[in-house]
Amino acid sequence: MTITSNPDATALEALRLSGPDPDNWVPDRAGIDHNVVIVGGGQTGAAFAFALRRAGIGKVSVIDAATDEAGAGVWLNRARMNKLRTPKTLVGPELSIAGLSFQTWFEARWGAAAYADIDRIPRARWAEYLGWYRHFLKIPIRYGTRLARIEPVDSHFRLRLLNATGDEHVETARKVILCNGVAGNGAAQVPPVLHENLPRTLYAHTSEAIDFKALRDKTVAVIGGAASAFDAAATALEAGAAQVHLFVRRDAVPAVPITRTRAYPGAYDNYPQLPDALRWRQALRFRKAGSTPPVDAVERVTKHPNFHLHLGAAWSHASVEGGRIAARLGNEQFQFDFAIAGTGYLVDPVVRPELSAVSKDILLWRDRYVPEDHERDDYLGAHPYLGAAHEYLEKVPGTAPHLANLHVYNPAGLVSFGVPVGDVPSMKRDIPAVVSRISRDLFLADLDRHEVRLNGDVPPDFNETLYAHSVWQGEKAGIA
Repeated sequence: MTITSNPDATALEALRLSGPDPDNWVPDRAGIDHNVVIVGGGQTGAAFAFALRRAGIGKVSVIDAATDEAGAGVWLNRARMNKLRTPKTLVGPELSIAGLSFQTWFEARWGAAAYADIDRIPRARWAEYLGWYRHFLKIPIRYGTRLARIEPVDSHFRLRLLNATGDEHVETARKVILCNGVAGNGAAQVPPVLHENLPRTLYAHTSEAIDFKALRDKTVAVIGGAASAFDAAATALEAGAAQVHLFVRRDAVPAVPITRTRAYPGAYDNYPQLPDALRWRQALRFRKAGSTPPVDAVERVTKHPNFHLHLGAAWSHASVEGGRIAARLGNEQFQFDFAIAGTGYLVDPVVRPELSAVSKDILLWRDRYVPEDHERDDYLGAHPYLGAAHEYLEKVPGTAPHLANLHVYNPAGLVSFGVPVGDVPSMKRDIPAVVSRISRDLFLADLDRHEVRLNGDVPPDFNETLYAHSVWQGEKAGIA
């Protein structure tokens, strides 16, 4: 593609028309380092930083455990799809400023015709756009900074942070937003047949860095039927794997994208206000239908003659024989050099070390809603039951009010909000909702100081000499 123009000019004009960023209106508090700490410097962390700036909320810090920008987020690391799985037309981190959108950025560089030609956004272009977004908006991100523990202290949090060498230091914040990715309220879910029977050198989860070059001429097993499993299988094939076998426990690859039924504005905008029973049944319907891989993800593997798809194939046994994986499925025996689990993520705040001081107090869906026996689902029940601004709620009202200042912006919000929170589909509705609540909470928490400011003296713009000569003096003014 030939670059046609610089997207900075368009974005600068959009910002000019939107007006300058407001000054920080949040009063300083003694002993508080940050009004808001955002955990995660990927696409949502950067978007929140910008949205808070536009709301006039200062002293915001974005931290990321990655040592540098290249290692942050998923798009140049663990993401292996060729194209994003979401429609290109969705509102993303630009929020309400179109001049900052992917479409505007892309068309400024390659033209409107080139944008019209793409069906979905290429992953590498999305990563390039996000890099431009961060740099153009001058969003500072502190890389090499990992959140180790959140400790509630009165009206704020004490955050124990680790630097790249493992040294700990403490900072304080009034609000925390967890933009920490797909495992942010749990962990990668690896089938017991792998982690209980195989050494760590013989398998990996799709969330991990995998040396696909080392799989050249190898026989690889991939377990899972969602997009990440197909993407991993394709990456192994493209890296020169001799054979790739993909095992799906269902009798068919999930092909019905259930979430499209609630993608219209009425359902999308009002989903958080739906009754619990309806939200639960929608989440359960999604679970039963399965996560659907895009058509191109399936085509990407099926074009290879050395790709083999196994349906209704749950692994029952695995062991090590001669340094290789020996697997048994029913009456069939297989041998593999390496296995990849594309089996999703466990949701359970208790397993997150940074939440160890608060996790026992977090309200979960199983605490709030008891479905009929035929609708029970332990996986969904372990999801946190989030408030309207993605805040944790208390399991026992009045015992942990600090939870209202922890906002969750990762996929643990699926049952509460109906979309994969943290991905592009959640941004338009949920980022403004979280920022609005943070603004309200910070304002009301310092209401006495704001009342003084509201009642403060305001110097006059002018005095009576400006209009004195035009003041009506009555008819007598014209009598001789």
